[in-house]
Amino acid sequence: MKVIVTIVEKIISEAHIDIPDGLNQSAIKQHIVDRYNTGEMVTDMNIFQVDFESISARIVKEYSDTKSASIGEVRL
Repeated sequence: MKVIVTIVEKIISEAHIDIPDGLNQSAIKQHIVDRYNTGEMVTDMNIFQVDFESISARIVKEYSDTKSASIGEVRL
């Protein structure tokens, strides 16, 4: 039996950046988004947390005499 496992992960990493003083919450959010979109914000690649969003498995059964396949999917 062959099983194809698909794992979707959410990886959390950090970026340490300097932002101007005196910005309100909306301006801080926009500053961070702008830095990210321009590629100026580089995350620290020391990943400290990984959350699994989903894990699923597709079960593939091949029958040698008929060359057909039966596929089922299981969410874990």
